[in-house]
Order: sequence, then C-alpha cells, then structure tokens
Amino acid sequence: MENLATRRERMVAEVEAMYAETAAETGLSRMSPAVRAALGKVERHRFVPAAEIPLAYGNHPLSIGAGQTISQPYIVALSTDLIEPRAGQSVLEVGTGSGYQAAVLAEIVGKVYSIETVVDLGRRAAERLAELGYANVEVRIGDGYGGWPEKSPFDAIVVTAAAPDVPPALVEQLKPGGRMVIPQGERWGAQDLLLITKRADGGLERKSVLPVRFVPLVHQG
Repeated sequence: MENLATRRERMVAEVEAMYAETAAETGLSRMSPAVRAALGKVERHRFVPAAEIPLAYGNHPLSIGAGQTISQPYIVALSTDLIEPRAGQSVLEVGTGSGYQAAVLAEIVGKVYSIETVVDLGRRAAERLAELGYANVEVRIGDGYGGWPEKSPFDAIVVTAAAPDVPPALVEQLKPGGRMVIPQGERWGAQDLLLITKRADGGLERKSVLPVRFVPLVHQG
C-alpha cells in the first residue's frame, strides 16, 4: 500500500492536471510554486476524521461533521492562487472548518486570521493547527459575515462557504489592491466562485471564475 506522503504527491499531480483542464475558465494553467509547495507539505490526513483518513488524499471534498466539509484540494489550491499570496501578508479566512485551508495559507503568508461559526469545529481546528506548529494562524468563533474588523485591513480574504451576496463588511476590510475569493449563490442553486479585486479608489472588479458547490455561509444576525 502507498504511504501517505506518496498519496499526497499523487494528489498534487491530480490538482495540477485540473489546472490545465480549467485554464480557459480560471486564467491559471498551473499552480504557482508557492502553492504547489504548500499543498505538497500540508498533511491533509491530519484535518479529517479518523474514518476518512484512507480517503484524505483523494481530490474531492470530505465530511468533517456538523454538516460541514473539507474542500476539494483543487479548490483549496485555486482559491489560494487566486489571491496571489505573498510572504508577510495578512489574510482573513471566513469558514475555518477543519483548518486545512488555513494551514495551506499559513505556509505562504505572514498571518492568517480565521473565523468559524461552529463552536466545536473552530475549537478542534485551533487545537490541530497549534499542534502542527502553525503559530501564525489565529482562530476565533464568530459570525463570518462581520469579518474581523480589529485585525483589518487584510491583504486578501478567502471565504470557504457560499453567500447569496458578498458581505459588505468583508469588502470594507479588504485593503485597496487586495483580493477576495468567495463562492456566491444560494445553497440549492447555482454558485459561482468569484474573484473580487478592490481598486485603489475603493471600487470593485469582479470575475466569475468557476461554477462551484459549497456549504452555505451561516449568518448569525
């Protein structure tokens, strides 16, 4: 049987193949070296329930309990690449889930602030990230619609659950020149992965990247 490291490398190769297949839609024909390195390093099997470990390196989402999922590795990589992450940046993640996307981001940027509305998931993710040595990730329990104003502005924002509309607070907390990736659409309807770029004048440029299917972004208000 293949060991987990070999499975992880095969997963990375499958994700790279998907980049080539979707290049016409996304504008990205290959993973950036930084994202490829992060995807190859982060141990996805550490972020799934024990029963799912044999499936951890398949290029597909998996259940993590509480009606939530760990996203498909391709979507994690693509979302990361779309924000054009760089060392030293401050990034907000809305929807911690298992902590996997936060770990991938943390391999590249300076600081990740991650918000989770499901208390048990947020606590477990924070503990897991700390155990794995991700001291540059801070997790809090809260309503992602409001962002994290006291830590803003952010160089980039990654939202990992679908909202009917882009939350205004997240737009406000994005730096001029910053990028946000967010799935937009209804739970049982069509959803698009949007790339939003905030211009220097505060205006927004929006690009629909791919059709996707995400769990809904829960609003506590």
